[in-house]
Amino acid sequence: MENNGNPTGDHSKGVVVVRPAAKIMSRQRLPYYVGISEITAGAKNISMNLIVIPPGGAAEPHLHKDYETAIYLLKGRADTRYGQKLENSVICEEGDFIYINADVPHQPINLSTTEPVMALVARNDANEQEHVVAYPNSSIKRVSERTPIL
Repeated sequence: MENNGNPTGDHSKGVVVVRPAAKIMSRQRLPYYVGISEITAGAKNISMNLIVIPPGGAAEPHLHKDYETAIYLLKGRADTRYGQKLENSVICEEGDFIYINADVPHQPINLSTTEPVMALVARNDANEQEHVVAYPNSSIKRVSERTPIL
């Protein structure tokens, strides 16, 4: 069966393969490839996607309402800022596993101006984009307002 981003396999027998045909823009303003979700695979309690942070790019500050996030950084280095004012920071590198508790405001930032960051992201939410909440706290500076990170 030709996939074109649609699921293949037999839902009734419990195995579905998803081959995303193209990236889309997430609510976090990052390109990503939809992998496992309720729509693509019939998942009930999990989603998994490939997120790309372009060179010099960053997600918009956000949180995942009532859902935990697990990330495996495949490529690159990112500064993950988190907390009520994004006052905390942790540098994540290729090969790191990252856990973000439910409802924690955060913002991943690509530390490279020449290479993308690529990460597998899993959540205990089959419709994970439905529960992404922008975090428009006026005290938080957007990446474009900050001093560049080298």
